[in-house]
Amino acid sequence: MLAAERRKKIIDLVHQDKRVLVSDLSRIFEVTEETIRRDLEKLEKDGILSRTYGGAMLNRHTNEDLPFLTRGAINTDMKRNIALKALDLINDGDTLMVDPSSTSFEFLKLLESKHNLTVITNSINILHEFASSGMNIISSGGSLRHRSLSLVGPVAHDTIQRYNVDTAVISCKGIDLERGVTDSNEPECELKKYMLRQAEKVVLLVDHTKFDKTAFTKLADLGRVDVLITDRKPADIWLKRLAEENIEVLY
Repeated sequence: MLAAERRKKIIDLVHQDKRVLVSDLSRIFEVTEETIRRDLEKLEKDGILSRTYGGAMLNRHTNEDLPFLTRGAINTDMKRNIALKALDLINDGDTLMVDPSSTSFEFLKLLESKHNLTVITNSINILHEFASSGMNIISSGGSLRHRSLSLVGPVAHDTIQRYNVDTAVISCKGIDLERGVTDSNEPECELKKYMLRQAEKVVLLVDHTKFDKTAFTKLADLGRVDVLITDRKPADIWLKRLAEENIEVLY
């Protein structure tokens, strides 16, 4: 197993269990404890975890504002399964606004079967990866936010407001029954608000770990979401609330 693949699996494990031990990881991956310590040192430098005596634990703010490349390596199967459920919501010729989240990126990977799509985005990664695709891609322009490979600021806001689209596809860092949909940083959150205003339908892609979580800044009330797609059946209290808000739930 390559080191990068092993570190990706370590990231998944630390997200599941919040803490990992060097001895356990050494046994799981059949490598020396010194190799595992080097992996943990690299992941600590990336801001994903903090090393502790004998192991490591998830950083308190890991879920809030990880670099895009790191987010893209976490729970990719879960994100792909969520993205698959969104495909039937998109028709040939649709116009979309797509945020720079790693889940939305997985969603775009699956759109090859659709024709004549227009995608407006502030994601540098989407602009790069889909430059040769059959989709008509429009960049928001704006100031580069290196950490998330996104474009933000007044120029991006002005561009988004020029267009009216069928669907906005977004993700978030947390959803809460009282506080609604929240995200980790204000510049990106402000741009997403413009996307929501310009879209006829809002599709929220959110895995089960985001429920009952509150991030730094509010994005929208739950009622602004039209379709919520997740990887597991939400709790009954959530299903009741989502039904009250007339939100279609797919899982």
